Amino acid sequence: MTTISIPLNQELVDFIQDMIDDNKAETKAEVVRMALRKLQEERLIKEIVEARDSVKKYGVFSGDLDKLVEKI
Repeated sequence: MTTISIPLNQELVDFIQDMIDDNKAETKAEVVRMALRKLQEERLIKEIVEARDSVKKYGVFSGDLDKLVEKI
């Protein structure tokens, strides 16, 4: 596993601590991992919606559908 150090403003630090205090996560790292997974999920959903819209509009999907499905 790789460790990445990033500077955070106080608002984000407080949010992370609130998540821990509210028992939504056990560690700071877990909060960050949760946020990254959520961002990844949103990106995949966007790709799926774009693929669906492409099929509706043009009758074809340009891209690798197998790779898109693997990400899900």
